Amino acid sequence: MDSIQEPTIAPSVETSERVLIAEDHDSARNALANLLEWKGFAVTTAADGEAALNILISDDAPSIALLDWEMPGLSGLDICRELRSHPAGRYLYLIVITAREGEEGIAEAIAAGADDFIRKPFGVPEVIARVRNGQRTLKLERSLAARITELEQALEAGRQLKRSLAICMHCRKIRDDSDRWRELESYLRDETGTEFTSGVCPACMEKARAGEHPADFSQGA
Repeated sequence: MDSIQEPTIAPSVETSERVLIAEDHDSARNALANLLEWKGFAVTTAADGEAALNILISDDAPSIALLDWEMPGLSGLDICRELRSHPAGRYLYLIVITAREGEEGIAEAIAAGADDFIRKPFGVPEVIARVRNGQRTLKLERSLAARITELEQALEAGRQLKRSLAICMHCRKIRDDSDRWRELESYLRDETGTEFTSGVCPACMEKARAGEHPADFSQGA
C-alpha cells in the first residue's frame, strides 16, 4: 500500500457512517484509520478475520467495512460470504482490499458478496472515493427502505378504511362487502364466529323498571 500522508486540508465534519478496517498489518491498518478519522468517519479496527466478523454481526456494527483479502483466520471473502448468507437487519457495505492482479480477483470478490474492490497499492483519493460511494449507496438504501415503509403504512391505512363497517342508524343493520344489509348478530356470527347470548344492560333495566317500552330503549340511556 502507498504511504498515506495526512491531508493538508481541514478535516471534514463527523459523518453518520461508521467504518470497520480489518487489516492484519499494523502500519496499513493505522494509516487507514487515521485517514478516515481525519475525514470525519468513526473508525473501528480489527487485526484478523474472526474479530472483524464478530464486530460486523453485532447489533451496533459499522455500516461500511474495508476488508483485507488475506488475514489470519477468516479472509475478507470468507467474511463477505458469511454476512451475505446470514443477512442482518440492515445492509452492510463491504469493500475488499487486495494486492492480487487480474480481473478474476474482482469477479471472485463480487461473487462472494463484496460491493467494491480496491487493489494495493492505492492512494488517498481512491480510498476516500470508495468509502464515500459506500456512504451514498447506504443513504439511498435507507431512503428506499423508508419509502417502502411509508407505502406499507398507507396500504394498511387503506385496508383499515376498507374494514370500516356501514351501519344503519335506524335498524342497526350492517352493510357487507356484497352491499347487502344484514342483521348485526348474523354478520358478526358469520364473519367472526361470535355467538350471542341474551341479557339486559343496567341502563335498559332501569328503563324497564320505570315502565318504558322496550322499543324506546334504543333512544339512549
